[in-house]
Amino acid sequence: MKIEHNHSLHKLRVLVAASGSIAAVKTPILVSSLIKAGAEVKCLVTPSAENLVSTIALANLSRNRCYRDQDQWSSEEPKPLHIHLSEWADVVVVAPLTASSLCRWTQGLAEGLLASVLIACEKPVVAAAAMNTAMWNNTAVHKNWLSLQKDPNVIALAPSSGLLACNRFGDGRMVEPELIELAINSVFIKKNKNGCLHKDWDGLRLLVTAGPTQEYLDPARIITNKSSGWMGTMLAQAARIRGAKVNLIHGPLQVHQSWLEGLNTYSISSASEMQKLLKSLGKSADAIAMTAAIADLRIPGGASSKKLNKDSLLVSLSEGLEKVPDLLTELALERPTGQKLLGFTALSGDDSTIQKVGAAKRINKGCDLIFANPIDRPNQGFNSSSNGGFLLGPNGMTKSIPVTSKLDLAHQLLDELLALSPKISETI
Repeated sequence: MKIEHNHSLHKLRVLVAASGSIAAVKTPILVSSLIKAGAEVKCLVTPSAENLVSTIALANLSRNRCYRDQDQWSSEEPKPLHIHLSEWADVVVVAPLTASSLCRWTQGLAEGLLASVLIACEKPVVAAAAMNTAMWNNTAVHKNWLSLQKDPNVIALAPSSGLLACNRFGDGRMVEPELIELAINSVFIKKNKNGCLHKDWDGLRLLVTAGPTQEYLDPARIITNKSSGWMGTMLAQAARIRGAKVNLIHGPLQVHQSWLEGLNTYSISSASEMQKLLKSLGKSADAIAMTAAIADLRIPGGASSKKLNKDSLLVSLSEGLEKVPDLLTELALERPTGQKLLGFTALSGDDSTIQKVGAAKRINKGCDLIFANPIDRPNQGFNSSSNGGFLLGPNGMTKSIPVTSKLDLAHQLLDELLALSPKISETI
């Protein structure tokens, strides 16, 4: 899948640091991607990372010098290098972050250039851990990681599970560069005037649905739609980065698999499968965002076990279909007090028609907010990295949201959900 760059990081100053894990071989990929996105990048490597990644490659890819420990006290620098770099950067990225670097950072041990930068840094930091499974599960490492997560200015990306360089399968693999870049983009979107983060969803629970559902007619044919799941995935990750505990129920997705890392995911196919999970997971959520595009029709009693001939298929399509239940309406009727619901509706037509139809749907479905998404316009809707439309709410609220990245839109929608909820507002 092609990942589109819209230069959303234009002129953002990013310091990318690599410590001594084999995952450092992915660091040049991240640097290259950030440069393509318009960021200004400088790199730093620890002594152990120098054995794993080329400083020449990082310098060439970043178009800037790659710094090492021996550069920390240089007569050519107008001030101590670790202070200069920590003040220069808008965001610091540590990818990979090893157990040793984690320990120095959380314990305040300014040994080496990277540790000194992190301790001096007052800007947002994105930290992507990587290490052997046994090291990751070590009690001391776990304690340090918990300490790091409490830092309000740090986005801590825990390692995912996979085959490690030690030939062991388990937790410890650094998340992919695409997810790290997503976190950096979120920093760019949500940092405050002082350049700091605000984890305003910390401790809250968000349930998101994403992608299409599929209703089988027979083993070969299905009723579905063009939804990629991009919008719902961005909502889920944006909320997680802002501190939420996120469950994501999704149909077949057309997004980068790394964007699912760190989320509690539940894969489904049909609307009935999604309905069951919504009933079991929905009650405990502070808010639910229904971005999934539910197929409208299905065969009563389920699909035929044998492939239908064309005549039988025609009968099924013309006479044998029923409407799929409206899952959003069901949620609204059964939701606990205080829970907020955000719905989505794909519409076509002029602005006035879309707003009118969207407002009526919000009332009929019983949700707090609904995003009316024009799908008959360029760069909006299905299979696009961008989106725009109208957010409709109580008391005639209508907010026009110009076309922007789906990640930026996700953060705007999360802001609106926060503003609606007294329970949530009390925690920020």
